[in-house]
Amino acid sequence: MSKVRPKNNLIEMKINQHLKDWKQIVSRRFPNLSLPQVNGLATWSFGMVMTGSSSLSKVSNLIAKVNQESANTVRQRLKEWYKSAEAKTRPGNKRASIEINSCFSSLFKWVIDLLPQSNQELPMAIDATNIGQNFTVLSINVLYRRCAIPVAWKVVKGTERGSWKPYWKELFQALKDIVPQHYLVIVSADRGMGC
Repeated sequence: MSKVRPKNNLIEMKINQHLKDWKQIVSRRFPNLSLPQVNGLATWSFGMVMTGSSSLSKVSNLIAKVNQESANTVRQRLKEWYKSAEAKTRPGNKRASIEINSCFSSLFKWVIDLLPQSNQELPMAIDATNIGQNFTVLSINVLYRRCAIPVAWKVVKGTERGSWKPYWKELFQALKDIVPQHYLVIVSADRGMGC
């Protein structure tokens, strides 16, 4: 006689398989990342979509339940993922920081690949969003169906003096040579963006 599995276990197994599938997609789309970096990115992004939140606790609890491991273990692993190499506390010689700028071209290419084949134009926007007085997020976004999909960004201190021009130049440089030749790129920006 076969065992009948509880419905919750079946749901968790299915979610676990989706997480494994997502890790393979992320690995293929970000070939420059190491396996631990891919696992961290895939786990974070999957957890955020499934919980509808970027809360470390919510994502950790979901992933722990799905993988049948301790929430504290998952929480620590997720925190380690985004720290700089020097700040990582887990043992091991191969600690590495994620160079986020190296991911922008892969992300941009992925977004372009998802656009309809018939597209001949690529509407984009550059934006500066203030987070109180603390930070300003400079971002380059692909505009599609009333959404702005960020493909490159830089976080600067909100009170930092000086021009943003070097930051914009660095961000656009990271996206160089990705757009197909036949696309017409249209970039919009607010006045005074420091470009």
